[in-house]
Amino acid sequence: MKLHIITTGGTIDKIYFDAKSDYQVGEPVIGELLQRMGAGFAWTVESAMRKDSLDMTDSDRAAIRAAAERCAEQCVLITHGTDGMVTTARALTGITDKCIVLTGALQPAAFAQSDAIFNIGCAIGAVQSKPPGVYIAMNGEVFDADKVVKNVAANRFEAVA
Repeated sequence: MKLHIITTGGTIDKIYFDAKSDYQVGEPVIGELLQRMGAGFAWTVESAMRKDSLDMTDSDRAAIRAAAERCAEQCVLITHGTDGMVTTARALTGITDKCIVLTGALQPAAFAQSDAIFNIGCAIGAVQSKPPGVYIAMNGEVFDADKVVKNVAANRFEAVA
């Protein structure tokens, strides 16, 4: 498998700026995480943007779609903020020749208790085993893009009928 990773920002890449007493989206962390995990496959990383998903626009989603469509790889993983993840996943539907999996984290990857590595691992498994389509891998589950919601109160993703 050759995996193309498109990073868009979100909590997974947030870092703490002490001088500002604020968390902001930093450099993509997924390449470093894959190296530390000893990933046994080839990958490339493309940083499409560094945005909190609450700030994403339709133009941003069009840019993410264009990046997914133009890459040569059939396996595409997109790291994304969780609040806008479902909207972006739905904007990617209709790309028929690729398996596209979106994932992210509810806590920054830099945090010891982050779910980032777990979610990335689940997404990598999904992108290798699912048929072409668009999916979200979060909370140890893989959801079809059109059958998932983020339950903000429970802070998790859930399937919908």
